[in-house]
Amino acid sequence: MLNLGIEFPEQGVAGLFDLGSAPEPGPAEILIRTQYSGVTNGTERHAMMGDFNWKSYPGRHGYQHVGIVEKTGSAVSGFQEGDRLFFGRYVGHRGWHVQEVDDADTNAYRSHLCLPLPDDVDPELCALFGVAGVAMRAVRRCRVADGHRVWVVGAGLIGQFAAQAARAFGAQVAVTDVIDKRLEIAEKAGAHRVLNATKENTYQALQEGGPYDRIIDASGYPPLFAEVHEHNLLAYRGVIGAIAVRGDTVFPWSMFHGREASIEVSCHFSLDDLQVVLHFVRRGTIQIEPLVLHRAPVTEAPKLYEMLRDHREEMLGIVFQWDVNLA
Repeated sequence: MLNLGIEFPEQGVAGLFDLGSAPEPGPAEILIRTQYSGVTNGTERHAMMGDFNWKSYPGRHGYQHVGIVEKTGSAVSGFQEGDRLFFGRYVGHRGWHVQEVDDADTNAYRSHLCLPLPDDVDPELCALFGVAGVAMRAVRRCRVADGHRVWVVGAGLIGQFAAQAARAFGAQVAVTDVIDKRLEIAEKAGAHRVLNATKENTYQALQEGGPYDRIIDASGYPPLFAEVHEHNLLAYRGVIGAIAVRGDTVFPWSMFHGREASIEVSCHFSLDDLQVVLHFVRRGTIQIEPLVLHRAPVTEAPKLYEMLRDHREEMLGIVFQWDVNLA
């Protein structure tokens, strides 16, 4: 078991720290040995760079882990040694985790967020279930339904998964971004229409496909609400789902009053959301592999975060492999 973790010791820098040996689990706890962990690009980069007043260092961030149950407490039921699971608590990238598993409320953030993984899924790809869960919860909270016109703004990881989740529920999905490679990936993963937001005719093209019953903002683009209003892109009783991290936000009141529209803010996931993600992954409706552009031993994490800092436009899915020999 690697007794390591990843932290941001100072602004703009990532490194490894000594986690120490794992304790014995308590009666209601399980000890999980990490096999893979996935980077939450937006959140972790914001934390590393000190965005949005996130300036506490050292900082330890991340909530996507796949591991094996190594030990169980005497009162644990539902988990046993050798189980492989996804673990979604916000505790940072670590070589081991001790988690109390009494609270199994499938709809609450406070639950253990331990999802057993069947043998027919690739455990390495499941290291991105956290961001997939964020996207799934947002799409569900926006009540995306069969036949809806959905516009996903931003084709980073969460935008990619939001587009796939909306399509899984029967929506017609348009995706915009400023990076052609991300748009190519979104189209291959099933988006019905992709548009580069830097082109002069993008809003005209969006108007031709709109107005949109649901607009999922995975970009954090500050003028988005005003431009949606200006170009009349939100349908009557439409919903804007704000997933991307924002600071203070201004929106046109009349856009929501006149249309009886609404805003949903959604930033995390529940065990129930993870179960829905797993369902669609097993059916092949949600695809993870096209999104993974970087896989590396966890010992190379500082280099990957440096790339995320300096060349984020080249990054998408990042998975760390923890079964490495440090001898």
